[in-house]
Amino acid sequence: MAVPKRKTSKARQRSRSANWRLTVPGLVECPRCHKPKRPHHMCPNCGHYRGREVKEVE
Repeated sequence: MAVPKRKTSKARQRSRSANWRLTVPGLVECPRCHKPKRPHHMCPNCGHYRGREVKEVE
C-alpha cells in the first residue's frame, strides 16, 4: 500500500486548495433595456436577443 514518506506541509496544502474559488460570471449590458445580462443569452428583463423578441415578458 502506498504511504507518504513525509508530512505534507501547510504551504503545499494551502497552495493546492488556493484555486478552489468562485468566479463572478461575466455580464454585459442589454442594448435595449440597459440592464446586466449574460453574454449570448436572452435578456431576462425585456426578453430580447439580438434585436428580436424571443420571450414575451409582462
